[in-house]
Parts: sequence; C-alpha cells; structure tokens
Amino acid sequence: MEKLIPRHDEILKELDEKGHVLVQDLCEKLNVSSVTIRKDLNHLESLGLLFRNHGGASKQVRYAYEKNVGEKENINVEAKQAIAKAALALIQENDCIILASGTTMHYLARMLVNFGPLTVLTSSLRVAIELCNNPNINIIQLGGEVRKSSTSIVGSISEGILKQFSCNKLFLGVDGIDLEFGISTSNAAEAHLNQVMIDCADQTVILADSSKLNKKGFGKIASLDKIDYLITDTGISGEDEAGLEEAGVNVIV
Repeated sequence: MEKLIPRHDEILKELDEKGHVLVQDLCEKLNVSSVTIRKDLNHLESLGLLFRNHGGASKQVRYAYEKNVGEKENINVEAKQAIAKAALALIQENDCIILASGTTMHYLARMLVNFGPLTVLTSSLRVAIELCNNPNINIIQLGGEVRKSSTSIVGSISEGILKQFSCNKLFLGVDGIDLEFGISTSNAAEAHLNQVMIDCADQTVILADSSKLNKKGFGKIASLDKIDYLITDTGISGEDEAGLEEAGVNVIV
C-alpha cells in the first residue's frame, strides 16, 4: 500500500478512536479547508481504509444488507444471547407482547420456556414453534405471506390482523440504528409491518447488538422518538449512547 501523508494518518487515527468522523471536525482539528478534507477522504476510501458518507466517513459501511436467517444465527451470538436475557427483565406475567422476527427473538423465545402466563403475538414462525414448548404462553401467530429468508410473515394480511390488538410491549430487532435516520431494516415489507407493530404497542423495545449502530437499512421503520428502550452490548460507544439518550431512548447495555 502506498505511503500516507501525516494528515491522512491523523484522519485514520481519529477514525480508529471514534468510529465515525465529520468533515467539519477534521477541518478544525487539522486546520485545512473542507475541500482538502473531502479529497483526503475520497483518497482514503479508494484505498479501502474507510467508507464515505454524508458529512464525513466511518470505519464500516453504513448500509445494512439483507442476510438469510441461517447466516445471521452465526453472527455475534454471545451478544445476542446477553441482550435477550436482559430483555426478560422487561416482561411481566400476564403481559401481552409482540415478538418480531430475527435471531435475537429466537434466543428470547427460548428463554421464555418457564415463563408465564403470557400472551405473545409474533410474525416469526420459528418463535411460535419455540414457544409451543411452554403451556403457559398463549400464542397468536400472524398470518400472511411467508418471507423465507427470515422465516417470518409480512404483508397486508398480517398488518390487518395486528390492528385488532393492543399490546404492552413490542420487542423488535433491526438492521440499522442511525441518530438521524432512525431504525431501519433491509426489507421494505418487513419495515412496513414493523411500523404497524409499533402503533399496536404501548412501548417499543429494540434488541440490537452494537454492530447495528450507525447503519441504515433500505426500509425506514421509525424515527428514534418512537423508541422507548434499546438493549445492546458493551460495543456501543459513549458518544452513541449519549446521542440516543438525548433522543429520548433508554439505553440498556
């Protein structure tokens, strides 16, 4: 790889420390123009050292892409299990809750094996099957079109069923959490169903490991003011945690 000039090294050092940098902040720190910084960032991106985005750059690509549920099950397993365990503290006996789709929801469903009485609405076929092991849980499986990649239900039929219910809490997995864009997923149909879920619940709890932070999926679900809790892992930066708390989200690490 070609040798970098000292300014480029400074930019990469700042990026390593923060995970995301803004053009304006780099201009002030390095005492150069925004034109120079943008050229620097473009050059460093061409070398594969960062990813450009609106107003700055990040260490990781900020767009989430759809993965098959089988592939997702092997990613950040320990963090997802810890997040699911923390979510149990927000569930009380006789609650009516919604469990959306996603691998973290599968872990949460397994942890409800001795829990109850409880009513669970779910779009996830795998969650419903898992909960069948508990006689104290009343399961309402949403019907409609099956998304095979996520083994879950989407579409107008499931949305129509959902609108007949009012629940205490929604537990929702997402592909992206961005302070400006909000929460999102990589599938538009799933995003629309999640919007209806939020409308049907008194509180919305996001279960997402820290790799989802500062990323955007194709389909926006909601802005951060719709979110009551985010349960995540210790990989969250202090800056991101403060930004989420400022937006009104209770962050549980």
